[in-house]
Amino acid sequence: MRNARNDIRIRRMTLLKTLLVQARLDWKQPERNRARLEALLDETPGPFDLAVFPETFTTGFLGDEASTDEGMDGPTASWMKKMAARHSCALAGSVVITENGRRFNRLLFVTPDGDVGHYDKRHLFAFGGENQRYTAGGRRVNLDYLGWRINLQVCYDLRFPAWCRNRGDYDLMLLVANWPAKRIRHWSSLLEARAIENQSFVIGLNRVGEDGNGIEYPGRSVVYDPQGQCLADLGSAEECRLVELDLSAVSRTRTDFPFQADADRFEIL
Repeated sequence: MRNARNDIRIRRMTLLKTLLVQARLDWKQPERNRARLEALLDETPGPFDLAVFPETFTTGFLGDEASTDEGMDGPTASWMKKMAARHSCALAGSVVITENGRRFNRLLFVTPDGDVGHYDKRHLFAFGGENQRYTAGGRRVNLDYLGWRINLQVCYDLRFPAWCRNRGDYDLMLLVANWPAKRIRHWSSLLEARAIENQSFVIGLNRVGEDGNGIEYPGRSVVYDPQGQCLADLGSAEECRLVELDLSAVSRTRTDFPFQADADRFEIL
């Protein structure tokens, strides 16, 4: 009989149980938002391998103006480590992090053993003034977790397919956002396109509710498989939903239709 521990190890190499946490965020209220998300996690039956929060989940988008600077050893990163250990899962979500006097919209990926990977948002939303508040990141980030290669992206990055392009280096694109209602049709279309063109799973995790600037966020967090089929659409209410991703679908799709071999070669300077 196969050892139960080995069964878990094998499952985690092929299946990724992912919890989408489509939450309502309170404007400029880090402690309240952490408490809300903690309650949502604690109320959700496990197990799950990965839980995903929205962009800037402690403050709302550009809601950090009067907030105390947080570093990588600050209250939010420490809280994420505690939650990851409590639930034996990885946690992902973006936070405003300050380093050397500069603020970054930083997507943190925290594993159950306390390791913290991160990606700084490359494309800052100049239309909304984000480029005046934060410093843009300069590098793509792919992480390995439980046998999955995960590409990290934040909100506005979605509009730039060259930056999101799969170069044979990821199986799942994970994108967190505060994407407004007025452009939600673009959200769904672009996420589906990223899945199809990159033959990868795509998770787009959005928030719900209204922020302090009167901008409405409609949720519509989604998961697409490598063929662009929608596996989950959370609608417009606050919700946690567990979605299971099967890594074999990536290799099967790329083997059955290997068009990546004909892709144009280019470099991002």
